[in-house]
Amino acid sequence: MATKQGNDRLAVLIDADQGQHGVLQELMSEISRYGTGTIKRAYGDWTEQNMSKWKGLLQANAIQPVQQFRYTKGKNATDSALIIDAMDVLHAGVVDGFCLVSSDSDFTRLATRIREAGLAVYGFGERKTPAPFVAACDKFIYLEILKPEAEPVNVSALVDAPALASVPSVEEVDEATIAELPELQPLVLSALEKTARDDGWSSLAALGGQINRDHPSFDARNYGFTRLGDLVRRQAYLQSKEVASGENGQIHLHVRRQ
Repeated sequence: MATKQGNDRLAVLIDADQGQHGVLQELMSEISRYGTGTIKRAYGDWTEQNMSKWKGLLQANAIQPVQQFRYTKGKNATDSALIIDAMDVLHAGVVDGFCLVSSDSDFTRLATRIREAGLAVYGFGERKTPAPFVAACDKFIYLEILKPEAEPVNVSALVDAPALASVPSVEEVDEATIAELPELQPLVLSALEKTARDDGWSSLAALGGQINRDHPSFDARNYGFTRLGDLVRRQAYLQSKEVASGENGQIHLHVRRQ
């Protein structure tokens, strides 16, 4: 189903057991860049006391809480409930894409299955998210960059941080499987080589699209820049120019290797 990004109907499915309530408002704002959340659900065991912080935020964003009891200690029934609902929504054909909000690799196959059906998958999770889930999404956004005045965070430092030692999902994941931020220069130059015309120039839109295809987690904000254009202008190995096109003289940024 081919639709114009920004007008897509999206199913927003949140694994609330992962605890992203502190950035929920920013998350919903980010999702609005890709489309409209026509289905918005948050899954968790709402009888647990630690889930009470979600109540006001869910109401403010019109998100439906879905109750899922933990039948067995140490087992997460929330994942299964979310996956079942996602497949129901997929087969109903009422949305153009999915926003899966979780840092759990258990949703890797779900993301792959949705993409096989021709729908877009936007993933949202913490930097500890395992690489397979990140790669399974069309686009993956780290929640850390959505926080106000967020700073780029070293992934290895996050994995080793004592504050994360009590989080089971981190302990259970081999550090080698964590999706690390790729080194910027090789990433950009590789994409530039694929998109450049005979004269060496590539449009910023083409460059950004190729980088995202190569690395779904790429986002200029991961590297401390608000926009991709700002990022490429600051790279000494790149040359940029503004080109007016169309009758209205709209300005487009073009990039080539220095």
